[in-house]
Formats: sequence, C-alpha cells, structure tokens
Amino acid sequence: MKQSQVNNVTEFILIGFPTSSNLQFLLFSIFLIIYFLTVMENLVIIVTVKFNITLHKPMYFLLCSLSFLEIWYVTVTVPILLNGFLTPKNKIAFISCMAQLYIFISLACTECVLLAVMAFDRYAAICIPLHYTVIMSDNHCLVMAVGSWILGFSIAMLKAIFIFQLTFCGPNTINHFFCDISPVLNLACTDISLAELVDFILGMIVSLVPLSVIIFTYISIIKTVIRIPSTQGQKKAFSTCASHLTVVAIFYSTTFFIYARPKKISPFDRNKYVSIFYSVLTPLLNPMIYCLRNAEVKGALKRTLRLHS
Repeated sequence: MKQSQVNNVTEFILIGFPTSSNLQFLLFSIFLIIYFLTVMENLVIIVTVKFNITLHKPMYFLLCSLSFLEIWYVTVTVPILLNGFLTPKNKIAFISCMAQLYIFISLACTECVLLAVMAFDRYAAICIPLHYTVIMSDNHCLVMAVGSWILGFSIAMLKAIFIFQLTFCGPNTINHFFCDISPVLNLACTDISLAELVDFILGMIVSLVPLSVIIFTYISIIKTVIRIPSTQGQKKAFSTCASHLTVVAIFYSTTFFIYARPKKISPFDRNKYVSIFYSVLTPLLNPMIYCLRNAEVKGALKRTLRLHS
C-alpha cells in the first residue's frame, strides 16, 4: 500500500481561540456559564411542558424535541471548547474527532427537518383547524418528531461516509474549536472533490427542502390570517408563529453563511466566530425566544415557578 493511502494521523490539535492566560480564564468562565444556562433553559422548557397539562399539544411536544436537541448540540461542542481554554494543546483523538463531526452534523440536519415539521404544525393549526386533531394526532406527531431524528442522522451518515474515507497524513492542526466539516477537509491529503460535492449536495437538500416547506407553510398562513376579520384574531394567530419564525431566521442565516458553499471554507478566524453563534449562542437564545414571545409558555412557566417556590 502506498504511503499516501496510509492514515498517519492518530489525533488532532484544535487551535480554538488562542489569547493571553488571563483572557483564557475569562473566556472559560463565560462559556461555562453559557453552557450551564443553555442546558438549564432547555431543561426548564421540557419540564414546564411536561408538568403543565395546558401545554400538552403537538406544538409544545415538538418544542420539547427541539430543546432536547439543543442540549445535545452544546454538549457536543462546548466541553471540548472549554478544555481548550485550560490546556496549551487541545488534543482530540482521531476517532473522537470523527464521532464529534458526525454527531454535530446529524443534529444540524435534524434541526433543519424539525423546524419544517414545527412550521407544518402551525400551518395545520391555522389553515385547516377542523382537521388539526387528526393530522397532528399524538401518534402522527410522534412519528414526525422521531422521523426528523432518523432522517437527520441518516443524511449525516451519508455525508460522514465520504469524509471518513479520506486519508489524513499531516499536519494535524485544526483551525477551529471543534471538528467541523470544512476544517477537517482542509487537512485531508487525498482528493476531497467527491466528499465536498456529496457534502454540498446533501447539505443543500437537507437545508433547502425544509426551508421550502417553511416558506410554503408561512405563505399559506399569511393568506389565511389576513382573511381573519378581527385584528385581535390576526394578532393571536401570528403570535403563535413569531417565536418559530425568529428561530428559523437565526438558524438559517448562520448555517447558510458557513455551509452553503460548493467548496471548502478557508480556515479564517471569522468562520470560528460565526460557528460560535450557531453552535453555542443559538441554543442559548432559542429558549429565551420561545419564553418571551409565546404568552402560553410564559404563563405556564410562571405557574410552574409559583408551584415550586
């Protein structure tokens, strides 16, 4: 076997955000707090929905699924980021790096599909309310939620297979704070054109198909809402969609910036900062958005806090 076909890399070094030691400790503290708050916020939403019978609806079941996903989202990336602030060389084993890459892109793909399912739920509730209980029955809702996870992890597996087949001969330094697709592709010493093409095509499918569903559903929702005679009725209908639309806008604006390019991304620091936003800050913001912009969740949360105070 030729040397070029031998995988010589057994571990990677994640550069992360190299700064002075004092700033490293400050950043460690900030991201540790963000991680703790993100996990707690999403757990609060799950617990609030579980213990408030008024929230036992498909919309909030899907919200719990999203919150569960967000907990895993930060758990995959933030611990290794925190470790980078404490050690001179933030090392990660080759197999661990590949596992992190697969799980992270699986969660990202799952979120794309899940956001589309949540949009369809709002479409069914507003546009065809008489059939809502049948379309979004408990069984149907469960199938759609579980299907989102299965589809997301299956698409990610197809992407990962082509990446895992690449050879890495060195160097082994990743200019990122976790094992993301483009920084890893930058280190391959074999032809990556097929892996890039497959990654791009599947990325476009898993992004644009759900986004098209979301756009279609909200066009239909807007057409239905403007036909509602009362202004109060219109506001009530739109209020149930506002939080979801905000989350969709944040998620897609950041992920498209990083992934919607038919070539590997240059390892510039700006990409790391954008990655911080969608992989760390977005899971922190999503529970706040749903709690602040959704009166039903806000009211249930207050009742839960009073009950346990």
